[in-house]
Amino acid sequence: MLAWCVITAAGALVFARQELLRLREGFETDARIAHRLLSQRVVQHEAVLATLALLQPAGTAEGGTPPEQRLPSLYPQILAVQRRDRGADWPDARLRAAEAPSQAQRGAALAAVDFELGRYQLLLAAEPASFALSIDLRTMVPWSEWPMAADTSPVRLTLEHQGQRFVLQPGRPAPAAGWHFEARKALAAQSQPFELVATRQVGWAELPWGRMAGWALAVLAALAALRQWQRQRVARRRAEELLRLGQVARLNTLGELAAGMAHELNQPLTAVLANTQAARRLLAEDPPELDTARQAMGQAEAQAKRASDVVGRLRRVVERPGLGDQAQTVNLAEAVRRALHLLEPECRRRGVTPELDAPAALPVRAEPVALDQIIHNLLMNALQALEQVPPAERRLALGLQQHGQQGELTVADSGPGIPAELLPRIFEPFFSTREGGLGLGLSLSETLATNLGGALTAQANPPRGALFRLSLPLQATPA
Repeated sequence: MLAWCVITAAGALVFARQELLRLREGFETDARIAHRLLSQRVVQHEAVLATLALLQPAGTAEGGTPPEQRLPSLYPQILAVQRRDRGADWPDARLRAAEAPSQAQRGAALAAVDFELGRYQLLLAAEPASFALSIDLRTMVPWSEWPMAADTSPVRLTLEHQGQRFVLQPGRPAPAAGWHFEARKALAAQSQPFELVATRQVGWAELPWGRMAGWALAVLAALAALRQWQRQRVARRRAEELLRLGQVARLNTLGELAAGMAHELNQPLTAVLANTQAARRLLAEDPPELDTARQAMGQAEAQAKRASDVVGRLRRVVERPGLGDQAQTVNLAEAVRRALHLLEPECRRRGVTPELDAPAALPVRAEPVALDQIIHNLLMNALQALEQVPPAERRLALGLQQHGQQGELTVADSGPGIPAELLPRIFEPFFSTREGGLGLGLSLSETLATNLGGALTAQANPPRGALFRLSLPLQATPA
């Protein structure tokens, strides 16, 4: 879930950033087009005035219409054209004031700006006549070429000049929270230094929530598939490890079985040997008729010795006397955690949550496979014992600690326990307190622990249960 939240959040941030970049690029593109169109118009106004000043159209007879008065029909944004002939004066004081700046800069100059009414005047001083244009801001906008729908576009466009503001496009009402885009640029005409201001407020509702939701579902599906694959992989590895331990356990169990059989057969074979030797001695006292009998007894004696030697060799092999030579440094804590991981399904099936009190590392001398088998046997015995008590009373505690030069593992359960009179026999081959048990697991574990230079003991676990203690020599620390 944490991985899903992190990846989903990262993807959502990427989608949101991409969408904001797309919206900003669109906003900046629209603002540039609007600026270019308005700049063309204000430059056009300068060109109209320059043409009038250059051509100096002559006035008409009384009652006629001057030629410059036909300009509003060609340029809808020009409301009126005023003319001052030589020797005359402008009727408006603002036009008179703009005459001098126009002469000084030898170009058009602003005479009056009234953004509240949406109008302004532009004057060009010339000889013999000067001209002034009254321009309507709203009509000046080339709406047919405008890049946005003025009524529905979220972009707000205004013209600003010396504290005055004229709204060309109202834009969408700004949301309470979000991202603010803004672009400012003066129109490309020195005589009409109006600043075009474009703003846009992007709200949370404009983010690509659909794509974000799709991404979240895709990530969830991918993580679920990955989780399922990991579970299958862990289960496969656990099964392989359990199979390996099972194979080793079967081989060792067969060895323990052979050792038990050797122990059981050695005594009758010894008795046969002693009896045949006695019979031979008794029969040897009567030599005349018993040559054949002595020969038979000699053969029986030879076969008995041979059987005894075979059984002895078998027992020496299965007792693995060289196990201590294969010992290496093993982290006992890691071996316990590995066994718990392998038996996790068994614990879950029985409703048992093992409690482990262990240091990070406890290095001991042991043969890894033998150590794994001992721990596996101890845990399986504890889980089988816990099946005999109610689920609410099942408890399995494991502890690791150091005692002198020994590393010690304790496995304590809250099962029915082992009767005190049976404790001395608990490690005998073929002895089991569980119905249907072979009685070889603990015997094998005790044999393996002894061959590793350690010990395995059992005792009661008050108030109820059993406690097994495995001791192994610690790895010597070099000076």
